[in-house]
Amino acid sequence: MSARPDQPPVAIYYENGMQHIADELVRLDLIIRRGLIEFNRRMAGREDIISGQSMFISPQEIDWLLEGTDEPDEDQQISTLEMQIIEQQQYIEQAVAESEARGIDLPLARLQRMFHLTPFEFQALIIVLAPELRRKYDRIYAYLQDDITRKRATVDLVLQLLCSEEADRWHLHGLFTEDSVLLHARLLYRIEDINNPSGCSDLGHFLKLDEGILNYILGRQTLDDRIRGVARLELASADLDVSHVDGRIRQQVEALIDWRFDDQAERENLVLYFHGPSGVGKRSLALEQCRRLQCDLLYLDARCLHGHHREIEQKLTLAFRDAMLLQAPLYIDGIDPLLGDDPQGYLLAELMIRRVAEYGWLTLLSGHKHWPDRYSFKNSRFRSIDFPRPDFQMRKQAWLQQLDPSAESPVREEYANHLASQFRLTPGQIRAAADSVELRQQAAGDQSNQGLDDYVTACREQSNRRLGELATRIDSLYAWDDLILPQAAHDLLHQICDQVRQQARVFSQWGFDTRFSYGKGLSALFTGPPGTGKTMAAQVIANEIQLDLYKVDLSTVISKYIGETEKNLNRIFEEAESSNAILFFDEADALFGKRTEVSDAHDRYANIEVSYLLQKMEEYNGIVILASNFRGNMDDAFTRRIRFIVEFPFPDEVSRSQIWKIHFPEQAPVDANVDHDLLARQFPIPGGNIRNVVLNAAFQAAKFDCAINMNHLLDSTRQEYEKIGKLWNADQFAEFINMEAMG
Repeated sequence: MSARPDQPPVAIYYENGMQHIADELVRLDLIIRRGLIEFNRRMAGREDIISGQSMFISPQEIDWLLEGTDEPDEDQQISTLEMQIIEQQQYIEQAVAESEARGIDLPLARLQRMFHLTPFEFQALIIVLAPELRRKYDRIYAYLQDDITRKRATVDLVLQLLCSEEADRWHLHGLFTEDSVLLHARLLYRIEDINNPSGCSDLGHFLKLDEGILNYILGRQTLDDRIRGVARLELASADLDVSHVDGRIRQQVEALIDWRFDDQAERENLVLYFHGPSGVGKRSLALEQCRRLQCDLLYLDARCLHGHHREIEQKLTLAFRDAMLLQAPLYIDGIDPLLGDDPQGYLLAELMIRRVAEYGWLTLLSGHKHWPDRYSFKNSRFRSIDFPRPDFQMRKQAWLQQLDPSAESPVREEYANHLASQFRLTPGQIRAAADSVELRQQAAGDQSNQGLDDYVTACREQSNRRLGELATRIDSLYAWDDLILPQAAHDLLHQICDQVRQQARVFSQWGFDTRFSYGKGLSALFTGPPGTGKTMAAQVIANEIQLDLYKVDLSTVISKYIGETEKNLNRIFEEAESSNAILFFDEADALFGKRTEVSDAHDRYANIEVSYLLQKMEEYNGIVILASNFRGNMDDAFTRRIRFIVEFPFPDEVSRSQIWKIHFPEQAPVDANVDHDLLARQFPIPGGNIRNVVLNAAFQAAKFDCAINMNHLLDSTRQEYEKIGKLWNADQFAEFINMEAMG
């Protein structure tokens, strides 16, 4: 319980924040009574004017509202009030100190301390707060401002009540500008008088307490309604799992946060930037630290900050302010747009840095990109912490946690090994993939154990599909039987698939990753004439190892502007890193041609582009397939970095016959007179052209509602010859051509 100043000297304290507020209002009443005496002196002799007004507030009513005394001597009253104000101030200070020593939270006192409010600023806050708590201040303020309509405090009223000298009022007037703490931190707002909007000076502006600040003072510690669309309070659950976060990273973060709360350390603001792919545990680690600190986490999604700059600035400021008020670390997620070259992103980044310096006691930032050197935090300790993609062992452990525990142990081990090896997913993606399989089976009413193919499908769905903005996804329809190649080429393609499956064992389990700092991905060069099956082979590999295939359109990569090609390549490889896909550069001669001797600036930059490509391929951990029509254009430095080179020769007669056969589906109506051997012998064209011929012939047959016959095939072959510029000998096939009988 609190004690009054006239009681015996005992330990006085506030049991709650409301008692503190009540005593602050007692002090305000004393200040107002002192100001009332000065006001009445100024108003002396105006009784006739006041009495003629239709509505007015009498001095007697104000005296009654303030529970005044009958002291006749004004100077004596002021002296007595000055003494009472000092005594009340001393009492409040003593009670606040004792309350905080007992661990009792006083929002009003904490607000003053957090924003470093001066006694004048704090008392101005109390003056503006009072009408929100007791209606009597409406009439008191209207009386003191000599206007029944002005029921709220103005800048002028605050200065009149708190400053006895006019020079002091002039000097302290600056505390109510937009750059002042009270307004800049959104504690107070200035509002123009709607009854006199044009003729009102700054002194006549009303002051309004921010609604969020009012809620905080009254003990309602909730998030400001104006940022609920972009922010939320998160509580760390008891079952929070951060086992997939590297132990060294956890120790580093804990040590930095412990430093921030060490009583012996300087209380600098701490900014931690967590960068890495989604799902690696950045937010989970932040929540774990909040659980350790016994506080909530204020989560803000920077990707939702849209609108005018003024609106965004307000939301960002309110988020930092609420983080201070609620003593919740602010976690700003998705800041990558702020780190690019976009002008609006740059302005937002600078704004965020300023707010960190002002209010960011503990700020956690999250993104994918590395922190750029052009941004620095003043008067704050900044650390950038890399969250790498999980290695095979961590992915396997995450899968073992998510797979059906009722399955037999060898099956779970087999599934975990296969999925962890084939898909470089983060723990968050693994959890989402497992949930997807379970939900799909529940929706289908299938209670049987999940199969490996179900998990593979879910993993492909979880992979980054943004690569589709930069490359074209190709449906992989072909199998090994569709690929007609020499045995040596077949063997190499099978070996590529085998190496993909065994990557985890060789690099992770056998320790080869400690011997290779780069070049752990798999690169292959398919070389040969057009139409010999290079794209088909890429599809066969993708189908075999169950990965998506993305074909890069070189027209979107190569740029005549210096440096743009490198930027485009960087975007492709960045997105591919989380796509779990095969990256296929078709007809890559234009970009991957032999580097020339430098004769001009264009040659020099062309060589830089090729060198940059080599660098990105070595850094990339996935699968890259290059297709080229001319191997001779590749220089030694390039081919040395390619793990597999597969030759796709022009098909011989036997191979062409097989190619003709496999292009006819089983359900297609084919006439008995179709001679695959004759077609192979007479027409030396590769598989790509054969496919065109068969398809065009099928459409001809469909038009006449008949089976595909030699006449259709020969006519389509003639069209294909004309298209590719080959000479067509009509007499050689006169015995087969009977256009009249095609129908």
